[in-house]
Parts: sequence; C-alpha cells; structure tokens
Amino acid sequence: MGYPLGLTLYNLAARPAADPDAGRTARPAGVLVWLHAGASDSLPAVVELGRHLIEDDGVAVLLTLSCASDLAEARALGTQAVVQVAPHDFPNFVQGFLDHWRPDLGIFAGGELRPTLVYEATLRALPLLWADARAPQLPADRDGWFPGLIKATVAPFRAVLAVDDSAARALRKAGVEDAKLQVLGRMEEASCALPHIESDRAALAQILATRPVWLAADVAPQEEAAVIAAHRDVLRLAHRLVLILVPQDPARSTALAQQLEAEEGWHVANRARDEEPQNETEVYIMDSATDYGLCYRLAPVTFLGGSLDGEGCARNPMEAAAMGSAILYGPRAGNYAAAYARLGAARAARMVGSASDLGLALGDLLAPDRAARQAQAAWMITSEGAEVTASVLDRVRAILDGVA
Repeated sequence: MGYPLGLTLYNLAARPAADPDAGRTARPAGVLVWLHAGASDSLPAVVELGRHLIEDDGVAVLLTLSCASDLAEARALGTQAVVQVAPHDFPNFVQGFLDHWRPDLGIFAGGELRPTLVYEATLRALPLLWADARAPQLPADRDGWFPGLIKATVAPFRAVLAVDDSAARALRKAGVEDAKLQVLGRMEEASCALPHIESDRAALAQILATRPVWLAADVAPQEEAAVIAAHRDVLRLAHRLVLILVPQDPARSTALAQQLEAEEGWHVANRARDEEPQNETEVYIMDSATDYGLCYRLAPVTFLGGSLDGEGCARNPMEAAAMGSAILYGPRAGNYAAAYARLGAARAARMVGSASDLGLALGDLLAPDRAARQAQAAWMITSEGAEVTASVLDRVRAILDGVA
C-alpha cells in the first residue's frame, strides 16, 4: 500500500516530543479486542461494550482514550479493561503501540479519526469497526485540510454504524460507502440506577403515599435560598407538598433544619437525627450520599443542585433519569453537558435559570401527567441502546470467529 500524500502532509503538520503510551503493561494472553473512545461522551457506551466482551465472551479488552482527562472517568466506570491514553498519531508511536498490543480487532467509537493509526492497522490486516459513528474529524491538535485524507481513512472500516441520520449524511459525504454504512443508533450505557435499602423505601413510600414529593439534590449553600423560595411558592398551590433536601455539605443539615423551622415556620424532619417525616412535615433533610438511590425512587421530580448557582452539577443526571424522575437543572451542567443535551432533546429534562423559574417549573411538573411524560422520556433515554450493543457484539463475534 502506498503512503498517501494527505497522510504525509498530516504527519508533517506537527511532531510531539514524547509518547504518552510509553509505560505499557504486558499484553494479556489470548484474544485482545481494542476499543478506542474518540470522545468523552462515547466513553460510557464503550466501557459497557468492553464489559460485555470481558464477561460474556471471555476476551481481554484494551481501551484507549483521546484525552488524558478521561482516564479518571473511565476507571470510575469500573472497567476491567486495560486503560491508557492512545498513542500520538505519528508512525513511530503508532507502530510501537500496535507491535506491542497486537490486537485481534479494533473498534472506534465517536467521531474522531486517527489516520496514521488506521493506516498502520490496515498494513497489519487488523479488522476495524466504527460504532457510535458521528461526523468524522481529525484529532483536535492536528486539524486541517489534507488532500484525500478523510476518504482514505474511512475506507478500511468493515462497517460504519452511525448514531443517527444526520451522522450518516456526514459520513457519506466523507466517503463512506453505502454498503458499509448503517444507521444503528447509540450503544447502551451501564445502568446509572443507584442501590437502596428496600425496607427503607417501602416505609417512607407508605408515609408519603398520598403526598406530592420533590427532591433537591446536592444543593450548594448559595442555592439553598432558591430551593427554599421555590418550595415556599409551590406550597401555596399544593399545601401537602414535601421537599426532600440533600445539601451539598452534609454538615449543613442541622443548621438548615433550624433555619427552616425558625424563618419559614416549617416542620422539618432530619434523617441524620433518625427523624422520619410525619403528616405535618414540609421538608425532609437527608445528608448521606448513600441515600441518593432512595431519594430518586421517592421523588417523581428532581432538581439537581450545583447547576443553578453552584460550581456546576456534580451528579450524573442519568441517576435520576434511570429511576424515572423528571429532571430540573440550571445552566451550569458541569461535566454532564452531553447528558443534559440528550435529556433535553428528548424533553426529559428542563433547564431553569433562576429561583422564580424553578418554582414555576416545579409547579408545572406537579401535574401528574406532565411529570409522568417527562419521567418516561428520561427513563427511555437511560434504557436505549441495548439492541445496538447486541448488534455490535454480533459483528465482533463474527469477525473473531472468521465468518465475516
């Protein structure tokens, strides 16, 4: 195979000083499937695909990432794969990577292409798949125009599985052949459903059975006033409304309870003091992170704190979505902008910009049919993709078995 002009110019565009892949561990024995997450929002689905391969098929998995900043998230997802930053996309680094790991199959996910890596893999007759495929792009530090490079890079993939019709159009324009292209959708992500103690849930559900409930989770100190104001406003419409309040700082629970009782005249129950809500309780304060699985199951509406006036949302909105809780959030999405974008596009989450907006949105969602529609949409987002992952796994198995 000749060295394409576009690739030559691409490799002349920049040259890194060191290879981030230098300290490699030993290659696992047996079959090794290499997964590459080309974007942060592809990572959860790639990790879940790797889990299936490890647990269901008994193969070893190598997971490479484009960004070193994704290493902590990959490990937090509990992956059993070997995880490392991908080598710089230059011939000597890529050759060392492939010579060391000798993968039996490579799967790219997302929109990022690495032309030198694909070219060198093709020289080794390494079969390649592209799942969760988006509009193709070069690595951020190598962006530019190189004649024929994108078309030459997409050509070796045996199948290109697009996330949607828009991605498929961009992929066709980039040169992907129709015979290889299929709109398959997003792969599944690991369930974000948090554990809980069922006896606690059943007891609290019985106490709160006839009352509307909403949850303000991980509320930053500077957001407490907005949450209190929203609850005060909606109490005028629904006098039996209960707020489950989880402050960002657990040490705030006692002071908050005293403030709400003294300034608002509300009856407050504090779980940290082993208090349970009663018929007259307006606010139930919970201060343990281990209680979130319980909170999401009790509240049909959840406001995720840190997003309104805090430093950014620190909790994954998919946790609440997995429990069918309608979601309210502020403009500061933190590390979860992609998740909120997906939920917002499906009308499974609603953004609020102020304390008054929070009260209005909360009052609107107290209508059971509206909360149910939004919660159903949220649950659908978290449960989608299982069939897509199964289809990708079927292709992987066919290639490894030599029948595709």
